[in-house]
Amino acid sequence: MRNIKLVEVRSEIAAGTRGASLGIDALKIASLDKTSDFFTKFEPVHVADANNFLFRGNKYPHAKYIDGVYHVLKNVYSTIETLRLEKMFPIVLAGDHSTAAGTIMGIKAAHPQLRLGVIWIDAHADLHTPFTTPSGNMHGMPLAMCIQTDNLDCQVNQPSEDTLLFWDKIKVIGGDYPKVYPKDIVFISVRDTEQPEDYLIDKYGIKNFKTEEVREKGVSQIAQEALEILKDCDQIYISFDVDSLDSSISVGTGTPVPNGLTVDEALNLNAKLIKDKRVCCWEIVEVNPTLDTENLMAENAFDILEATTKSLVDHF
Repeated sequence: MRNIKLVEVRSEIAAGTRGASLGIDALKIASLDKTSDFFTKFEPVHVADANNFLFRGNKYPHAKYIDGVYHVLKNVYSTIETLRLEKMFPIVLAGDHSTAAGTIMGIKAAHPQLRLGVIWIDAHADLHTPFTTPSGNMHGMPLAMCIQTDNLDCQVNQPSEDTLLFWDKIKVIGGDYPKVYPKDIVFISVRDTEQPEDYLIDKYGIKNFKTEEVREKGVSQIAQEALEILKDCDQIYISFDVDSLDSSISVGTGTPVPNGLTVDEALNLNAKLIKDKRVCCWEIVEVNPTLDTENLMAENAFDILEATTKSLVDHF
C-alpha cells in the first residue's frame, strides 16, 4: 500500500472570490454527513497560508497578492519535497489552484532527474502570466510558473518592477529550470481559455480532451490515451479542479463553466488514472462553500476524493 499523507493547504489568496480556504472543512463536514471514516485514516499535514495578506490590500494589479502567493508556494513546495523524499504519496486538499505550482515544484525538487507529467482536469488552462492575465488572479497562472514562461508574444499588460521581482522568484522555486515540459501536460475538460493561453496550447501541442471527447470515447479510453501521451514520463501528478464539473453541479466554486464533466465521469476518471504506478501525487482544489447551497459541491467533491483514494489503496 502507498504511504498516503493528506496535505491541507487553506490558501485562497490567489482566487478572485473569497471562501476557498473553507473548502477543506466543507469536505470534512461532507464526510460526516455521509458517515465516512475517511479523515480518521490519514494523518494530515497543515501548510501555512498567507490569507492575512488579503487584509493589507493588493499592490500588484497584474498578479494580485503575489507577495503572499510567493510565501505559500514556498511552503507547499518544501512540504511536498519532504514528503516525496520520505516516499510518501501526498493527497493534497487545497483552496485556490495557484498552490498546485508549489506541489509540482516540490515533486520535481525531490527527484529532479525524473521526467514529470501533469494531468490537469479543469475548466481552465491556468497558463496566464502577469503579462497576459485579464484578471490578475494568480490561480490562473500555476502552469505558466512551472513551464517558466512569460508568454511575451501575447503581452497585453505592463506589470510593475516589484511584480516581476516576485514573478521571477516564483519561477525558480525548487530550481531554475522548467519543472514540467509543456508537451508533458495533458488537459481534460478545459473549455474556458483566453487567446494567450490558446497560443501556448497551439505552440506546444498540448492535448486537451474536451468534454465531448470524454463522452464520445468513454472515461476508460480517455484515461488510457492521457497516460499514453505521458508514456515517456517517470512520474505523473494529477490535479483535479472541481470546476471541471459542469456548472449545473459546480455552483460551490469560484469560476463555474458550462459543458463540464458529471460527478460520475470525474469520479471514474480519477479512480482510473490513479491506478497508474507512475502517479505520485493527487490534488483536489477550489471547493468554495460560501458560494454553495447545502454543501452540495463539497459532498460531490468528497465522493470523488474518497473513491480516488480507495482506488489508490486497493490497487497497491
